[in-house]
Amino acid sequence: MKVALIGVTGAVGSRVAKELLARNRTVTGISRHPETASKIDGVAYKAGDVADKNTLAKLFSGHDAVISSVRFLDSDPRTLIDAVKQSGVKRYLVVGGAGTLELQPGLSVLDAGKVPEAHVAEVRAGKIFLDMIRAENNLDWSFLSPSSMLMPGQRTGKFRLGGDALLRDDSGKSHISMEDLAVALVDELEQGKHIKRRFTAGY
Repeated sequence: MKVALIGVTGAVGSRVAKELLARNRTVTGISRHPETASKIDGVAYKAGDVADKNTLAKLFSGHDAVISSVRFLDSDPRTLIDAVKQSGVKRYLVVGGAGTLELQPGLSVLDAGKVPEAHVAEVRAGKIFLDMIRAENNLDWSFLSPSSMLMPGQRTGKFRLGGDALLRDDSGKSHISMEDLAVALVDELEQGKHIKRRFTAGY
């Protein structure tokens, strides 16, 4: 399986790349400035700007899937979605945020005022992306929202999956490591259990 990964230099994206490589997948890492990126052995780095639809489409072409792990404020959902469609790749996975998950049916973390002010703009941009991709019928997309606390940690491979509701453990904590989020994403790539759906992962 050949995977094009946008955001390979990011905290989550780099862990997704390592998880893909550990499963013997071929990874093309797309970065605006690959020459200055901290390299991961085994990744083929290509220069690409998230605002350049035509270049992205060419870079995606020939891959089995595209994974997007970039800040929503740093990208335009229409550009990314159209680039994937133009490339001919059907499978598209997006790493989202926790702010659009629901505390109870119909009440998101954002709507409940539980998102720190510094992150509100990013969450709102993520909601626009989620709403836009939910309207796509021509892509086999999946949108993965992490739990509220997403931090570097251990790869345990032991976590729960959910739908639109925020997951909490027995103590009420909503958390998952970046390493396990990468496992959940690559599991979805391989198993396709959440096609045209948003899902979440947490302990």
